[in-house]
Amino acid sequence: MELIVEGMKRGIGLFLRGDREVVEVVLLTLQVSGTATLLSLFFGVGIGALVGLRQFPGRTFFLSIVNTAMGLPPVVVGLFVTLMLWRSGPLGALGLLYTPTAMILAQAIIATPIIAGISVAAFQSLSQELRLQILSLGARRRQLVWLLIKEARLQLLAAVMAGFGGVVSEVGASMMVGGNIRGCTRVLTTATVMETAKGNFELAIALSVILLLLAYAVTVALTSLQQRGHKW
Repeated sequence: MELIVEGMKRGIGLFLRGDREVVEVVLLTLQVSGTATLLSLFFGVGIGALVGLRQFPGRTFFLSIVNTAMGLPPVVVGLFVTLMLWRSGPLGALGLLYTPTAMILAQAIIATPIIAGISVAAFQSLSQELRLQILSLGARRRQLVWLLIKEARLQLLAAVMAGFGGVVSEVGASMMVGGNIRGCTRVLTTATVMETAKGNFELAIALSVILLLLAYAVTVALTSLQQRGHKW
């Protein structure tokens, strides 16, 4: 228990003092997970709108694939991306393996099904009468989708929080495609794993505390945006 308390104190101390290496790791964590979440938001909401608002052959099967992918193991994603970016792989010539770009790609693949699955449910929860009413007012297809996105913003922001939480806390894919290189691809989760393996439990706990604070800060910001103007 004493070790945990000391680790928490050290984590808060490192954060408040602005330790250079810790700041670099925190900023890279935000850069990678934030960019991946934005990419997955674009594709996830697009898939959600397509599946949630339209009927087409094989829709149920496609939706089952999306729902299954919501629990996609990060290590499987990491293996797939590594094989694609390996020197002899299809995209090996790009030289992206063990770079932040590879980590963003892997995390975006993890987060997209999460956001897509929740988005589908959000769009399906909207009444058919609302869609017909919007169309009757002369709205075009793009205008319809945009208005429905605004109507479902509470659920969609919840999807963003779920997607960000899923990628900022994952370690398997980031370790595999990023390599945990100091000053280049080391993020909070991979640094925590490394320090734990070295037996530096106090520092590992400190990094864990910083990760929790970071996740909490982003979630608070998104929750405030979600609840802004919401009336009971």
